[in-house]
Amino acid sequence: MTDVSSSRSGARLDEVSKRLIELLQVDGRQSYAALAKDVGLSEAAVRQRVQRLLDSGVMQIVAVTDPLQVGFTRQAMIGLTVEGDIAPVSEVVTAMPEVIYAVTTAGRFDLLVEILCEDDDHLLDLVTSRIRSLAGVRTTETFVYLRLDKQHFGWGTR
Repeated sequence: MTDVSSSRSGARLDEVSKRLIELLQVDGRQSYAALAKDVGLSEAAVRQRVQRLLDSGVMQIVAVTDPLQVGFTRQAMIGLTVEGDIAPVSEVVTAMPEVIYAVTTAGRFDLLVEILCEDDDHLLDLVTSRIRSLAGVRTTETFVYLRLDKQHFGWGTR
């Protein structure tokens, strides 16, 4: 089996690629030399595998920040119910720079969007002027975050 191959349910990864992902989830700044030592490949082979994982969209290596420390004092989840086709509303909402996470759901809400705002005035403007006014948005419910209790990105692979 190759290190990364496609299937209908997503990428199929060999054990070495899975281990590289797990190591990078712990510390995305690890050197190729350190990764190579852990997985038993050459540094060049690890560099190529990591690049294929990035190019295929299986993973990203990014800096995760604390929103409070970089100027975003208000974080919230907004549940939207939509009349008609969800896709046009989702397209507009996901293009908003404040939206950091968006999913189409089954159940009480059609869309859930996580947002970062500078302050409560910014949140109020976003919800009332830009989201609730969209054609197709029937209702919104805003869940303001009081404290971030857990944010975890090291869930490994299967």
